[in-house]
Amino acid sequence: MRIRAERDDLADVLGRAARAVSNRSPLPILQGVLCEVEGGRLRVTGTDGEITIRTSLQVEALEEGRTLVPAKLVAEAVRKLPAGAVAMSSAGGQVEITGNGPRFRLRELNVDDYPATAPKATSGGITMDGDLLTRALNQVGVAASGDDARPTLTGVLFEADEEGSRLVATDGYRLAVRDLAGAENFPTTLVPNRALKEVSRTIGDSKITVDLGEREATFGSERGSMTVRVIEGAFPPYRHFFGSFPNRLTVPREALLDAVGRASLVAEDHIPVRLNLHQGGVELSITRQEVGEETEHIEGDFQGEDMTIAFNVRYLTDGVAAVVGDDVVIHATDPVKPGLVTGTDEEGFRYLLMPVRV
Repeated sequence: MRIRAERDDLADVLGRAARAVSNRSPLPILQGVLCEVEGGRLRVTGTDGEITIRTSLQVEALEEGRTLVPAKLVAEAVRKLPAGAVAMSSAGGQVEITGNGPRFRLRELNVDDYPATAPKATSGGITMDGDLLTRALNQVGVAASGDDARPTLTGVLFEADEEGSRLVATDGYRLAVRDLAGAENFPTTLVPNRALKEVSRTIGDSKITVDLGEREATFGSERGSMTVRVIEGAFPPYRHFFGSFPNRLTVPREALLDAVGRASLVAEDHIPVRLNLHQGGVELSITRQEVGEETEHIEGDFQGEDMTIAFNVRYLTDGVAAVVGDDVVIHATDPVKPGLVTGTDEEGFRYLLMPVRV
């Protein structure tokens, strides 16, 4: 194969496909990206066996063909060339990349050993607003677990809701729910959050098609596609957690984030921040015996009975940061029952977190 393309465009498609490649893969062949040139178009595929990302670019095709080249290395090599046109060709077991002076020669991997990764059509999927989807995935994704020993908690649940579709994630200590009112109903599917983090980075666009199957989920746009193996297993029941919350505090979102951020300077991850909810706002306090303490007051609107509840600093920060709008609402029942974080401008997002006993 032999092509010519603009450096930035070529670096973009190579870099996005390379995000599916894991440095920890036990199969050396999966350290490469597959580059295929046909009909004036370069198609680039990267996979780690579970996540597959496909991108493409219109190029000046001087010779059709295919090659397999180390993913991270080729993407960085193209990115570090001077701006302008870049030529890329494969011959004699090497891939040569040149552009305005510099020249890279990279060893070609055995393309015949690369696993078959035929693209899956998403014509039967659900097409929706790309910005809405990626924002919703970012909101709920903060609550997904990173513990591979509990695989069902490492995913985001896609399911139908009474008024549209819903995304749900939990790590056992907090739970995030994002309703997508009016969206076409999703079939119930559990998709790894590790892959969903890549949607906006790799194929994010104004329109994204979501095709959820029994074994694979595919997300596609004009920028490419990402296919991921879904998680088998039952997602924990969660709906019973959302009951009534008689106490309600409304405060400016940025003020609360800043205050919790200052409190975290004193805390370690296991030390909670106490929220003393009362008429006129909330007093935040945190104490670490060997370091000191931090206390401050934020004015706000509180409705209910005065109470004190404590939360993990990082979990609280994640929930407040995920809220869209100027104000955040903290709902509480008592110091030992879960608290709820919502916004005032967006009713579709709810973030439930367990309190810490103090």
